[in-house]
Amino acid sequence: MGGFSTWWQQLGLVMAGGALGAALRFIIGDAMLRQFGNGFPWGTLTVNLVGAFAVGYVVVWLQTRGSAALYWRAFAIVGIIGGLTTFSSMMLEAVLLVRNGRGWVMPTYLGISLVAGFALVWLGARLAESTLAR
Repeated sequence: MGGFSTWWQQLGLVMAGGALGAALRFIIGDAMLRQFGNGFPWGTLTVNLVGAFAVGYVVVWLQTRGSAALYWRAFAIVGIIGGLTTFSSMMLEAVLLVRNGRGWVMPTYLGISLVAGFALVWLGARLAESTLAR
């Protein structure tokens, strides 16, 4: 019975975190659109890169949370960061770039997203290891 209760608690945390992450994605996307226009998907790129850094940091931070890590993972990684990052939106925007005659931009967008995303996950994890060391 305890496992079932734990599952529901985690689900609630995922839902709360997901709502927060989605709201952050909307706020950041709107701000980037207002700042830079719609010629390049800056909002999606930004939230994916921020999310990449955050997940690298949080995954290391979770190592210090003991039994609470299960709940923090549900809230922070699956919920907030999952709601914030937008891989499916990134793929859709890549297709739309091609369909709208700006296919030459698509490899740049995907390349920056993947290479910088990987680097930021690594950087977030390294920063967490250095700042959270006991």
